[in-house]
Amino acid sequence: MKEILIDIEKCLGCKSCEIACAVEHSNSKQLFSSIFEKKLSQKRVFVEKNLKNSIPIQCRNCENSPCILACMTGAMYKDSRGITVCDEYKCVGCFMCIMVCPIGVINISKYQRKIIKCDRCPDRDIPACVNACPTGALKYENVDKFTYNKRKGFISNINLQQ
Repeated sequence: MKEILIDIEKCLGCKSCEIACAVEHSNSKQLFSSIFEKKLSQKRVFVEKNLKNSIPIQCRNCENSPCILACMTGAMYKDSRGITVCDEYKCVGCFMCIMVCPIGVINISKYQRKIIKCDRCPDRDIPACVNACPTGALKYENVDKFTYNKRKGFISNINLQQ
């Protein structure tokens, strides 16, 4: 299964991923038009900063998802892609999922008593946040491939320094 993976050494904290996410979840799916929509779209990725790095975070689709276990109506579930999603028709807005999310990336919709979260852009081959990243800090690939490429880059850096 593919995951959105982050190379924090490349992240500039530009928030292009946040903007792309909000635009992708707007009605028009166009930056200029989305600004004028009556109901502004909300992002599902959040760029957090510490003293040294910027880190874009979104739902990690936990293996034993606490949000699914806490959902009293069954609105939270894993879809056929293995992505944790919310059926907005079953969601009653109790927000238990928000309280138990270990990452803190499930958000409350501004316009209805429902939740919103990263859905990995099901209509796209590559999620909008990944596609928008100007430095390639976000990747959408299998964890094994990403780890191999990072390890390979680390080994070539060691060889260059010797």
